[in-house]
Amino acid sequence: MRIDINLASQPYEDSRQFWSYWATGLSLLSLITLFLVFLAITGFVRAGHDRVQISRLKDQIAAYDREKAQAEAVLNQPQNRALREQSRFLNSLFQRKEFSWTKVFEDLERVMPAHLHVVSINPGNTADNSLEIKLLVGGDSREQALDLVRKMEGSNRFRQTRIESEKVENENQSGGGDRVQFEIYALYSPNADKTASVGGMN
Repeated sequence: MRIDINLASQPYEDSRQFWSYWATGLSLLSLITLFLVFLAITGFVRAGHDRVQISRLKDQIAAYDREKAQAEAVLNQPQNRALREQSRFLNSLFQRKEFSWTKVFEDLERVMPAHLHVVSINPGNTADNSLEIKLLVGGDSREQALDLVRKMEGSNRFRQTRIESEKVENENQSGGGDRVQFEIYALYSPNADKTASVGGMN
């Protein structure tokens, strides 16, 4: 039996090559899909671990907050008023002992620009028991004070440095002294280098 095929009306198609290309593309698409599924599952597992860790840290913070609230409640009781005042007094003594005039002058000498000098220093404590110093410095221009603020902020010992006020003297008032005086506030950390070294060892 003879079969006649008219190639003009029924062109020849290489179906084997077509199915080969189609199978290759489908395989690549399947591999990409499996890879994306793997990434999604891995990310979900990691996110679950992170959520567990965050939940654990929140529980620890909540426990510390409860302990702090209980301790404050005990200290605020009338019968413990003397103990509370004694604790504040001891904390203030520790803060004063931590402050060294020699050390603060050495630290200021490292950052003090030329033609600017310290008129007075007043140490004190902030509401959170941080050590704060108030500087009264004198010089010739505002740029010198701004340079001092930048250098103090660039050191490890001073933080949150700011110019609180300035006072300009005219030639008659100055009498050959400072043309301008600046009141500068800054938080002082005398043990900043020790803290940084300990953190680096860890």
